[in-house]
Amino acid sequence: MLAFGDAVFAIAITLLALDIKVTDGLAESELGRALDDALADVAAFLLSFVVIGVLWLRQHALFSRVARIDSCLLYLYPALLAVIAGLPFPTRLISEYGDTALGTAVYAGSIALASALITAMAVRLYFRPDLAEPGLARKSLRRSVEQGAVMVVVFGASIPLTLVSPLVAQLWWLAAIPLRAWFSHRAGD
Repeated sequence: MLAFGDAVFAIAITLLALDIKVTDGLAESELGRALDDALADVAAFLLSFVVIGVLWLRQHALFSRVARIDSCLLYLYPALLAVIAGLPFPTRLISEYGDTALGTAVYAGSIALASALITAMAVRLYFRPDLAEPGLARKSLRRSVEQGAVMVVVFGASIPLTLVSPLVAQLWWLAAIPLRAWFSHRAGD
């Protein structure tokens, strides 16, 4: 199952790169402008590459703790993969319409949903420790839930911020970095 998930994550990242294009047959004098126009696509690719990479690492860390899968996890994981497979669409929206509330909100909602699904799987393991690796500390699962909740809250809270300013909402996403670091540091105490 994890190998299937790895394939979905890899294909989603690959599809992101396919959206970066420069018009064919340009004169040399037009190439600079075309490359400048492609910067939004490159920025959207890099953003989604990092986000998908973080989600991939989180689901791998979570599944390294799973001893057996129940029907709940069996439904949550394909739901996550469906969201991941669809991420090239909101990435395209953020590239083309990142200056709009709707484009930014759709992207943020997609990331919040993916994060919520991973977090739901962590919650399932927390409340069903018999599904986790024997001897796994519940504290470890609680940290997974907390770190997942950070992503859900940051991206979810940015949705209403899009009404103030799409740029403010996008800058708010950066809050995930220090918050996750704080939870990681706190976990080490």
